[in-house]
Amino acid sequence: MTATTTTTAASAAATATATVIGATGLIGGHLAELLTKDDYFKKVRLITRRMHENTPPGAEVVIIDFNDPVAFRSAVAGSNAVFCAIGTTRKKVKGDMDAYRKVDHDIPVNTARHCQEAGCRHFALVSSVGASAKSGNFYLKFKGEVEEAVALMSIPSVSVFRPSMLMGKRNEFRLAEEITKIFAPPLSFLFPAKYRPIKGHDVAQAMIAAAKRAEPGFRVYHFNEMKALIKDREV
Repeated sequence: MTATTTTTAASAAATATATVIGATGLIGGHLAELLTKDDYFKKVRLITRRMHENTPPGAEVVIIDFNDPVAFRSAVAGSNAVFCAIGTTRKKVKGDMDAYRKVDHDIPVNTARHCQEAGCRHFALVSSVGASAKSGNFYLKFKGEVEEAVALMSIPSVSVFRPSMLMGKRNEFRLAEEITKIFAPPLSFLFPAKYRPIKGHDVAQAMIAAAKRAEPGFRVYHFNEMKALIKDREV
């Protein structure tokens, strides 16, 4: 890296604004915490539907109605990097698949669209291993459709993260997930690499590392690629 490039990167970092969608979730919470402690970003903005507890000191909270495109677009404007980690469960939406789609599909796609319109440099998206628009599983189908929609947009740098089982303490209790957490880690060496459990904290670290690189194009990261990003970040 030349002296000129280093100076330019440092200058950009000094004024960089990072925006998080889904800061109340496992990965989003780690993103908010890590970003506010990272000198690379001058401002950290959390876009949310409601005020929540444990907001990291220094973070700016913007409360909006995600169904209001004007408010949504305004909240995203000025961002250099946007991290989308929003998601829901069938239990939360009481089996209403239209409501499920609005959260897991519409909000991420609209976030990316507003990024494109605002000239945001980097968009980081939490998806899932196995995501495919052709999947018979509604969850993986939604994730795949989001990825396809984002890939067609003209955002300079897009990073898609496909974790498998997420490890870490959530704000909500999920029985099936808690049981899996007990048995999966000891047997993870038997899983194909991309299906290995990964900590939500590690996914967040990898997302931040990718945002700092902001490599041109559309990139997908599974377990090994996320671990490599974290390793490079620590060097």
